[in-house]
Amino acid sequence: MALMGGLLLQAPSTVTLLGAVLFLLVFYLFFSGSNSEEQGKEPPGPRPLPLLGNMLQLDLKRPYCTLCELSKKYGSIFTIHFGPKKVVVLAGYKTVKQALINQAEEFGDRDITPVFYEFNHGHGILFAKGNSWKEKRLFALTNLRDFGMGKKLSKEKILKEIHYLIEVYEKPEGKAFDTTQPVIYAVANLISAIVYGSRFEYTDQNLHLMHIK
Repeated sequence: MALMGGLLLQAPSTVTLLGAVLFLLVFYLFFSGSNSEEQGKEPPGPRPLPLLGNMLQLDLKRPYCTLCELSKKYGSIFTIHFGPKKVVVLAGYKTVKQALINQAEEFGDRDITPVFYEFNHGHGILFAKGNSWKEKRLFALTNLRDFGMGKKLSKEKILKEIHYLIEVYEKPEGKAFDTTQPVIYAVANLISAIVYGSRFEYTDQNLHLMHIK
């Protein structure tokens, strides 16, 4: 017991704590049972815990392994909870193809984290969704095709840049090195070659400044 502000306060006993846990457990079971009709419309999946969802069942280092194992039990379409967030998982080539190609319109929307969506109000390509995302995607693809994306010309530019990138990879002669900058420079050169028709040497300071910008 402790005396605080002239009032006698008693620390909660073990019985009180156990009672609170039992109450929460009964409340959770009752709540989940009352929504059985709604849950019946969803794909099957492991039963989630309050707040944690199915996080304790996942191998966080290799979550795809856990999802593959769950697909063997619940089928190619199942529900899992990443914390309080409910996610429907599609497993297998045929299922993904059916969803993203044969039913692309129904599955074409994107899940954007509310923080990012509120930050830019759906503007731009990265954090847009719904009709705004579809319109911007169509606009971007149409204009990129005008620059040669998906055509033989862009393929030739990519193969040419790969040749220069391989030369950089061969210089360390088998020793470990950081591949981050060469890959970034290669991508920047591809964009420059498609848009402007020319590329930079990897040691060119103009390429470094363009990367910084």
